[in-house]
Amino acid sequence: MVSVAPGGPCGDNGRVLEMTREEFEELVSEALDRVPSELTRLMDNVAVFVEDEPPPSDRELLGLYEGTPLTERGEWYAGVLPDRITIYRGPTLRYCETRADVVRETEVTVVHEIAHHFGIDEERLHALGYG
Repeated sequence: MVSVAPGGPCGDNGRVLEMTREEFEELVSEALDRVPSELTRLMDNVAVFVEDEPPPSDRELLGLYEGTPLTERGEWYAGVLPDRITIYRGPTLRYCETRADVVRETEVTVVHEIAHHFGIDEERLHALGYG
């Protein structure tokens, strides 16, 4: 789960950057394409979605992983719905000032949520600079 950190590189700028849903989906697709193929080949039973807004309970949420990480799957894991990675457009556009910021933040968010699929926790991700 990635939330906007106050005072981060994309602080609340008081306005919303303009970008269509299609443009944002393309940025997410490009971020996925930059993930090394060695990792994407290991991803299993996971789907990536773009939504405009996160749940009302966490309006600053940039991305969310829902599912069972690969490190926690056992013999019981069969016939389940795919894990879900959701990248949220609205918060990203509200907190980034430039298109370059959106590109960078989208890539960080995509990698962050994929890392959760691999079982990497928040503390480790923050230590690696993907917090």
